[in-house]
Amino acid sequence: MRISLNKDLEISRLVLGMWRLLDWNKTDQELLSFIKESMELGVTTFDHADIYGNHECEGAFGKALKLEPSLRDQMEIVTKCGIKLQTDKFPDRKVKYYDYSSSYIIQQAEESLKNLETDHIDVLLLHRPSPFFNPEEVAAAFDQLLSSGKVRHFGVSNFLPEQLQSLQNYLDIPLVTNQIEISPYCLEHFENQNIDYLIGKKIAPMAWSPLAGGELFNPKTDKGKRVHAVLQNITNDLDNISLDQVILQWLLMHPSRIIPVLGTGKIDRVQSAVKTMQVKLTLEQWFEIYIAAAGQELP
Repeated sequence: MRISLNKDLEISRLVLGMWRLLDWNKTDQELLSFIKESMELGVTTFDHADIYGNHECEGAFGKALKLEPSLRDQMEIVTKCGIKLQTDKFPDRKVKYYDYSSSYIIQQAEESLKNLETDHIDVLLLHRPSPFFNPEEVAAAFDQLLSSGKVRHFGVSNFLPEQLQSLQNYLDIPLVTNQIEISPYCLEHFENQNIDYLIGKKIAPMAWSPLAGGELFNPKTDKGKRVHAVLQNITNDLDNISLDQVILQWLLMHPSRIIPVLGTGKIDRVQSAVKTMQVKLTLEQWFEIYIAAAGQELP
């Protein structure tokens, strides 16, 4: 249930995403219990972003963690920065935009540390690529955060191969992951060769929205219906297997070492996801799902 991102960093094979944490309507104690139960199942890595929940999800997680601070040393925290939202918290902003200046990266990392009630972030990701991006500024921020011990590792999210490599050229430390959308519904990063690039660089990608936001369970599009039908046939062929387990195993078995980010606040769904490790798909079944998503046979 563990995966190594580099020689100094190991995380859980499945990650819990905190994007919708506020929607779960849990008290601090209920959230703490959910965190502990998930960790007992082997899911010890938690994915955040400074902007999640209009800048409130990190704080909610931190309040729960403060109830039992000893848990911090048993978990890994991932968070992201770089997006400036146009919200009621920042009424002077005229548009949403990205800021990867050294000062802003450092400011947001320190804000995340405070909100999460921790003295370090295990992995800090740049949330999205920007058309206004100075890698020297980013490198300076990373150097300062690393030397101060505030951030231990760095990565990116939603970057294309050229964008990741461009940044890496300015860094003395390797980027450890690229968090991108991957699911049996979204083949974008297979088609744009991002997956091939990450394999070549030995970088394990994290997959956000691995279940395609419910489209694979209650499809509304022709594509969704095609993939759902194939998934359902495979679940029927395998005894006592659920649809989500087939989807997650489709990701987990890929040689790029995809790390799914689960977006659930329900412990039974975490339990089901963990049982995915016992599921085995054939290579032919993997391609059945891929072909259904692509909508055409392989060349």
